[in-house]
Amino acid sequence: MNIDINKLEKEIKDYKTNFFSSWNDEKYKWEAVSWFQSHWDIKSPDFTQMLKTSLSKTQNLLGAQHYFPRRMIKNFAMVAPEDVRKMFIDLYNEHIPLSDRIYKFIKESDFILEKYKSTWRNHFQDYRTISTYLWLRYPERYYIFKPREFSRVSQILNTSYTFKKGATPNTVLQAYELYNEIKWILQQDTELKAMLSDVLTRTPNCDPDLELTTTTVDFLYFLDKNNQKSQKTFQIAGKKQEKDIPPLTPPTSKLHYWWLNANPQMWSLSNWSIGEIQSYTLYNDNGNKRRVFQNFLDAEAGDIAICYEATPTKQVVALAKIYKKNDGKHIYFQKTESLTYPIDYSILKNCEELNNMEFFANPNGSLFKLTQNEYDFIMDIIRDTNPIKRTNENIGRYTDEDFLNDVFLDEQELKTLKSILKYKKNIILQGAPGVGKTYSAKRLAYTIMGEKDDSRISIVQFHQNYSYEDFVMGYKPQEEKFELKKGIFYKSCITAGNDPEHDYFFIIDEINRGNMSKIFGELLMLIEKDYRNVKIALAHNGELFSVPNNLHIIGMMNTADRSLAMIDYALRRRFCFYNMKPGFDSIGFQKYQNELHNTTFDKLIETIKRLNDEISRDESLGDGFQIGHSYLCGLKSCDKVKEIIFYDIIPMLHEYWFDDKQKVDFWENELKSLF
Repeated sequence: MNIDINKLEKEIKDYKTNFFSSWNDEKYKWEAVSWFQSHWDIKSPDFTQMLKTSLSKTQNLLGAQHYFPRRMIKNFAMVAPEDVRKMFIDLYNEHIPLSDRIYKFIKESDFILEKYKSTWRNHFQDYRTISTYLWLRYPERYYIFKPREFSRVSQILNTSYTFKKGATPNTVLQAYELYNEIKWILQQDTELKAMLSDVLTRTPNCDPDLELTTTTVDFLYFLDKNNQKSQKTFQIAGKKQEKDIPPLTPPTSKLHYWWLNANPQMWSLSNWSIGEIQSYTLYNDNGNKRRVFQNFLDAEAGDIAICYEATPTKQVVALAKIYKKNDGKHIYFQKTESLTYPIDYSILKNCEELNNMEFFANPNGSLFKLTQNEYDFIMDIIRDTNPIKRTNENIGRYTDEDFLNDVFLDEQELKTLKSILKYKKNIILQGAPGVGKTYSAKRLAYTIMGEKDDSRISIVQFHQNYSYEDFVMGYKPQEEKFELKKGIFYKSCITAGNDPEHDYFFIIDEINRGNMSKIFGELLMLIEKDYRNVKIALAHNGELFSVPNNLHIIGMMNTADRSLAMIDYALRRRFCFYNMKPGFDSIGFQKYQNELHNTTFDKLIETIKRLNDEISRDESLGDGFQIGHSYLCGLKSCDKVKEIIFYDIIPMLHEYWFDDKQKVDFWENELKSLF
């Protein structure tokens, strides 16, 4: 710690002296957090109104003379609600480094401002504003960052922190380090905590501020304001601490690390939902203290726990944090991540680096200490197979306009597709060969995500032999035995469930070729929109499992495949079906056609449109057998067009009208004569 303790203790004493008299003026901070927590809903259908309501109690925190961040973010949400929604989703994604999130939020604000620069000149989404958004959402760990306040507080307390003009995301991280130290000292002050408890008891609609983070924010404001009044010219930088300062030091590590051991038959850590808070008693049913009782007393809010399920699972299955330290009866855990690929006990037990681990010495008990080195070593193993998805600044933005340029549909069709998929969660794109079903599916996912992030898209193709064991889980041969392996859909559900504020997509090609009941098994019910996040036991291991609400399924189906029987009712009831038609008359295709400047190509398109009319009128064929536009997209030369006509389309006509040689000959001559 590099704080002038004497000075800090004096300031804390002054803060307590003024605490009750200033409460009525400052309580709005605690009220703002409580109000925001009660009204924030990232998935609200009316995001703009939700944002406006959630921020309505922030008063001067997000607005002052010549400073209008609240007004501007509401303006942005009015003109680009989905863009702003995604900005907040990314900002609140705790799996991404904080500096990356701050940087990205500012860049996205710059992007919107540039688009509407004729309307506004400044977005005011700076470090102070972004830190306020973070504090409102996660008041137990974030603070309001004000550059000048940080600079002055650093000087007042004679710290080694320096602040250069022009803040950066790293400056915010540096400030948070200082504020964490100050908060730790405030947490030791029982008198201050009693005073806070007293006013909160008498003041409704306030955040309980269990970690004293908002109190720290208020204290920083008081410290800065108090010293500006009384010591405007006071400079303390460079002054050394006196040798008689009492030895007050924080814990040697900012975080403790724990191994949480659970019997899956009593408490399944796999079935524990992301974000769910679980309490655990400090005493067993007989009233006796839990083994290694001191561990329960030492665990602090924010500490990290590696979650291990004992026999018969014998795997590390999840990560959690201490949500709230013990209250004398219980300690509180919050799950932060499910492991898509759990780590077997045997892998860790055979590691020399873990020989002295407390759990391995005597596994009887529930909560065991991990050293920093042990935790780092285990996390290296976990991250080898369960990497954190990080932001990639190279991922390109993808807008509705991009979709309409890529896919030959009109704006209303896109709006309908997005609405159906968001509401139903499952959609099947059906149509003739070459209408761009697969191409459109991926870009439909892009436009809902707002970016071309392939890491949030999984793709599989069904066939007659595809099974539940491939899709969900099943026993596979492994050397001389069989092991239970997780399938692609299971893993996709876990990945999406770990990141609930982002949309994920599962694309199934040739969906009608698989036996849906056989492939999905008991999950056929869970993919319905009304059963998302509902848990049922899996057939193979009894694990409680759910399909997350943010995983969307897009299937593709070729309507011209004669070999397939009718789609069963189970599939039809769970999916919306969208017919995709040839896009020769779409604005996008006409633009592409005009850019080619080729009269032969123009005549060919008119001929194929007439051919499609003939196919549609044929009672044995119909619209589902038309020639799609994608056969003729992305062509650079007339020779390539000729190859497609001669060796793709004409052979298909022979198959369509295998019993009508006269019709085949007519259309074959029509097409060949163009070349």
